[in-house]
Amino acid sequence: MAGKNMSLEKTPMPEQEPGVRSRNFDEVALGYTDGQAMAEAARCLGCKSSPCVAGCPVNVRIPEFIARVADGDFPAAAEIVTSSNALPAICGRVCPQEKQCESLCVRGKKGESVAIGRLERFVADKLLDAAADGAAAPAAGGTAPIGRGADRPRVAVVGAGPSGLTCAGELAKLGYAVTVFEALHTPGGVLVYGIPEFRLPKAIVRREIANLTSLGVEIITNVVVGRTIPLDELLGTAGYSAAYIASGAGLPKFQHIPGENLNGVYSANEFLTRINLMRAYEFPQYDTPLRVGDTVAVVGGGNVAMDAARCAKRVGAKNVYIVYRRGEAELPARLEEIHHAREEGVVFKFLTAPTRLEGDGDGFVRSMECQEMELGEPDASGRRRPVIKPGGVFTLDVSTVVVAIGNTPNPLIVSTTPGLAAESWGGVIADEETGATNRPGVYAGGDAVTGAATVILAMGAGKKAAAAIDVYLTQKG
Repeated sequence: MAGKNMSLEKTPMPEQEPGVRSRNFDEVALGYTDGQAMAEAARCLGCKSSPCVAGCPVNVRIPEFIARVADGDFPAAAEIVTSSNALPAICGRVCPQEKQCESLCVRGKKGESVAIGRLERFVADKLLDAAADGAAAPAAGGTAPIGRGADRPRVAVVGAGPSGLTCAGELAKLGYAVTVFEALHTPGGVLVYGIPEFRLPKAIVRREIANLTSLGVEIITNVVVGRTIPLDELLGTAGYSAAYIASGAGLPKFQHIPGENLNGVYSANEFLTRINLMRAYEFPQYDTPLRVGDTVAVVGGGNVAMDAARCAKRVGAKNVYIVYRRGEAELPARLEEIHHAREEGVVFKFLTAPTRLEGDGDGFVRSMECQEMELGEPDASGRRRPVIKPGGVFTLDVSTVVVAIGNTPNPLIVSTTPGLAAESWGGVIADEETGATNRPGVYAGGDAVTGAATVILAMGAGKKAAAAIDVYLTQKG
């Protein structure tokens, strides 16, 4: 296109100092400068077919916002982004754009795709920075709640994670009175307890949530729906006309090997929650201890495993291992997360499966017995199946073990809501396009339905459910 920079090379981000950062997690949040953002945006071809939009679960109008960045009209770019994405500063940091919008970028066919994720982060940060003295930025979507009078329908959202917050924000913009019930003492879900500060600063999360509350969304913490109050009571005497279940997948999986009950063995959920939300790295100023010792082994190969390993480095572990039963090519983590872990000194032990944990006599883990593996034929996931390598048994001395092999939904809501259909593994059964369950007025989405997935997919489910709830309540009258 005329006037466009036709370079195929992606504009680099400002460099950060290599190596392990400080124990207190204070890190400089770096992103594009204005000039770098405009130069990168100028690489966009403005394709009329917009294949990148099809790759975005929340359908951000990508070419439109990028064109505004190229022109230097950052407020207009922000308005376009927030009209579709309730949490853009978060998505710009943690979403796997390389597998979604950027994977469909026409630029990527003969070079580097346009850095859509980095540009989204830039625009969102500009929006947040425009707020004076840390106050909430303009409301997501740039709109105020559409009033329906004092009798406007009330909707209950279970869970203040990315899916629940997105659904709540969309419904608030449509004029509904929305209350979000969160089990923990801080809203944000996995955004606050699971993703480390160095990847997603909690101040960013708080300000994005403030944008939603400015729309009129009410968030009530320390409420466990299914225990504090049943879902049916919300839909009955509590007066809510519909409900969206977005309780996530917070039940950790374990290997079920001998010794997993020893002290010093954590699920990744507990390990990251102690660090991210309960500030164990500042013990004894905060009363949540975390014993790591010199050597930490993290079992698993996903993004959560990388987060746990990098956190272990930051809380004082000298040696940190990623123990993964397949090879490097099969790692499910994002390439940049693997690169960052290596840069910070994490050692990868591929084709290694833990078989037993041994204690030290005082109930604490001291070693991990491992079995060397080989790769066989691909399994249902498409990755080559690990098989035992005869005779390949060895022992790894460890002081802490973190199990990061996945999570499933907590069955509490299903078990306390008569007639609500669910999968055998705990996931709520819901329509893929609308989030509707078999119970009228009850919708579900995100990890509570799919099992552990990405932030942006959970947000996409929340957005679809909000539209479906609006149709349901409109028809109901």
